[in-house]
Amino acid sequence: MITTLLIVIGLIAGLALLVAIWGLGLFNGLVSLRNKYRNAFAQIDVQLKRRHDLIPNLIETAKGYMAHEKGTLEAVINARNQASAARQSVTANPGDAAAVQNLNQTEAALTGVMTKFMALTEAYPDLKANTLMTQLSSELAATEDRIAYARQGYNSAVTDYNTQREMFPGSILAGAFGFTPAQLFEVTSEADREPVKVQF
Repeated sequence: MITTLLIVIGLIAGLALLVAIWGLGLFNGLVSLRNKYRNAFAQIDVQLKRRHDLIPNLIETAKGYMAHEKGTLEAVINARNQASAARQSVTANPGDAAAVQNLNQTEAALTGVMTKFMALTEAYPDLKANTLMTQLSSELAATEDRIAYARQGYNSAVTDYNTQREMFPGSILAGAFGFTPAQLFEVTSEADREPVKVQF
């Protein structure tokens, strides 16, 4: 009788240990996936900062040539400032879905005004011939490509994290330990689906 009781207690203790090890593995897996998507956002952050830093230089170069387009130039700077503030908010907490959604929207707005700005530069042959403008435009085009590539990596990491978080039994552990859903960095408008057209 005592032997049977000890065997039952041993089985229960062994089962509890297996459940604890499984739970720790699941928890650590979620932490690892969360860190991967945060790191992936850091790669986007670097490229968005580069983009945001290039735009004032483009505007400053274009100012002398595009004096009659003051409204467009101001719209670009305003959209850039809003996107930069949204980027900083997400950088502080990449897990904040509302902040990522706001960044999606402000980046779409920035892309829209940048597309209009680049189209307007076509009407100024002297500006098109400006070496600095050509160089900055080339850097902007390369940065846009890097943003698209970084976005792809981020969205892949977010999808892996969200999948693990939502699958049973991980969904129980995720909810209990505060693993909230991550937001994809999506293209939010048709204008954002097309890269900023830079031609010189």
